[in-house]
Amino acid sequence: MEVIDVELERKEILKRYRKLLRSAKPILKDGDAKLIKKAFFTSMEAHKGMRRKSGEPYIYHPLAVAQIAIDEIGLGTTSIVSALLHDVVEDTELEVGDIERAFGPKVAKIIDGLTKISGVFEYGTSQQAENFRKMLLTLSDDVRVILIKLADRLHNMRTLGSMARNSQLKIASETIYIYAPLAHRLGLYAIKTELEDLHLKHTEPEVYRQIADSLRQTKASRDKFIKDFITPLEHELAGHGFDFVIKGRPKSIYSIWNKMKKQKIPFDEVYDLFAVRVILRTKLENEKAACWQVYSIVTDFYKPNPDRLRDWISTPRSNGYESLHTTVMSKTGQWVEVQIRSERMDEIAEKGYAAHWKYKEAGHANQSGLEVWICKVREMLEQDDSSAIEFVDDFRTNLFNEEVFVFTPKGDLKILPHGSTALDFAFDIHSEIGAHCLGAKVNQKLVPLNYILHNGDQVEILTSNKQKPNEDWLKFVVTSKARTKIKEFMREDKRRVITEGREMVRRRLRQLKLENEPEILNQLRAYFNAKTINDFFYQVGKGYISWNEIKKFRSEKLQKANAKKEDFTDAKNFEKEIKKIRGVESDMLLIGEDMDKIDYILAKCCNPIPGDDVFGFVTVNEGIKIHRTSCPNAVELMSNYGYRIIKAKWTSQTELAFLAGLRITGTDRVGLVNDVTRIISNELKVNMRSITIDTNDGIFEGNIMLFVHDTTHLETLMKKLYKVDGIVNVTRFDS
Repeated sequence: MEVIDVELERKEILKRYRKLLRSAKPILKDGDAKLIKKAFFTSMEAHKGMRRKSGEPYIYHPLAVAQIAIDEIGLGTTSIVSALLHDVVEDTELEVGDIERAFGPKVAKIIDGLTKISGVFEYGTSQQAENFRKMLLTLSDDVRVILIKLADRLHNMRTLGSMARNSQLKIASETIYIYAPLAHRLGLYAIKTELEDLHLKHTEPEVYRQIADSLRQTKASRDKFIKDFITPLEHELAGHGFDFVIKGRPKSIYSIWNKMKKQKIPFDEVYDLFAVRVILRTKLENEKAACWQVYSIVTDFYKPNPDRLRDWISTPRSNGYESLHTTVMSKTGQWVEVQIRSERMDEIAEKGYAAHWKYKEAGHANQSGLEVWICKVREMLEQDDSSAIEFVDDFRTNLFNEEVFVFTPKGDLKILPHGSTALDFAFDIHSEIGAHCLGAKVNQKLVPLNYILHNGDQVEILTSNKQKPNEDWLKFVVTSKARTKIKEFMREDKRRVITEGREMVRRRLRQLKLENEPEILNQLRAYFNAKTINDFFYQVGKGYISWNEIKKFRSEKLQKANAKKEDFTDAKNFEKEIKKIRGVESDMLLIGEDMDKIDYILAKCCNPIPGDDVFGFVTVNEGIKIHRTSCPNAVELMSNYGYRIIKAKWTSQTELAFLAGLRITGTDRVGLVNDVTRIISNELKVNMRSITIDTNDGIFEGNIMLFVHDTTHLETLMKKLYKVDGIVNVTRFDS
């Protein structure tokens, strides 16, 4: 057993506490240092003897969260005190009332908000989604709750290495699903970027390592390129009397990986690995003119791409972000993104909401887009009664979106998410106008409801009392307000249909001499693949399920009863059952060994094969499904249904064959298909299920579905195919 040096730990705790005070010194007012000291000792006493998974004293965590709040978000004393105490009520005997008596109502309110986020939730709803909804409710009280929660999440991600693998996957997935987009929306770009990188580091460690290594290897040539690029600009800007700094910064590993994935290209073909940023020290009233003058100087040296000019100075993004972006062609034929902004804009871009308030208090800002957005979130929460998961999905779609700027007939500016339609605009003006919207006039021309708005459009909405929302509307609206209101109407309509359906089922069961009881109704629900009893009633009410089909159910009912398989509802339930089956402590599903004892299938969305990193997901009707951890649906499943995730791994099974998809691209030539099929069928004895090759102007793209034993088998095949003359790229795809 490891011996703990208590004295050494005590010194380390004090060292970290003093560092915190040093960082906070510039913002401290009278009595603040005493308050921070009191919070530190209260937290230390409350967490006495507690340790984190890494074995470190628990107090390291609140100290680190408070340090992030100062250094990386720029928060003040109230937030530092709250960060030090953020886990005290949840983990110890202290209550919110004790905090209020000792530290006042503001701190108590923030602690209460942070504690509610990690409370207990009713069974059956997704914990994380409900959790997130509660967190957003705190926006209406104090945005600092969310900022401290982000600092807490960042520190947890930085120390994720000491957690078990399935916990790592759950926490990392929840982070990319909700916390990174939220940091983006609150303007915390540095934190958003680090959360994304840490997510990749823990979910795809191999990919992360490869890109990090490639960035290290190309650093010297990149630094030289940046130096050559900015040297003439520095001379010219200095000559014009500007006080400035020019930085060249690499793009994040996550954004490089995203580009490689989207464009299906290797690292060597990602050209915009960095951006150049010009930061000006100038007075507030000169900012706009100075930025445009610098733009003029940059484009004197390098030709700009006219499609890539972004002016977020005249119309800032709704999270307060201001900057001028252009992409220019360097002398070596590479595109380079150049960002031009003032020191004030740069601080808001890095520290987001907190910096925005600093400048607002100094009298520099009007009501920002961020405050307008927070008002919208508040409104959305007050009127929304959809399920937590539905709410989170709707909300997420609005977190990362770019914006479109449009005008009312009177010339008022409205900012909507990119991709918004005329119907979104109608709902943005008023719910009633949205509900009765018939069409619109855009720039004096008549357009349909699903017309996608463009920057600068002037929109007039046409209404009719006879018009009412229908399900098709949900296919093209993108704003949360529009979706919520349409769903509200649809729910009213659905309730009516469900009531009719329930009555029809009652009558039909009586005719078939079956009892109208929960067990029979549940069997009917499962038979017709309805998610809930109400969904079943709805299908009957709508006429989707006929009288004959219900009669057919009755005749099959007895056969069904005999073919029963083990049902699981969540991960805990599975762990109990697997322990019973094997007679040993185990929470791991062994794929290949447990097939006859436990009902599981391989997910069609990602076709896992032996060697892939996988997890099990307990479904409602289809037993356990096995997904790859890199599956497109993994993030959503892990973040919304963490309680249904189970650990799984492959056991040796070389005799079995698994379906995998390969995409090959290259230059076309006679005999190419012959060479490809020869390697697959003759050399490696792999069975193909299908092969499609499409050629266009001398370039070919082919999709092959084949059966392999495991990832090693697949990699060997990919390496062989790479060597075929004419083939440029071979990638695996999820069929």
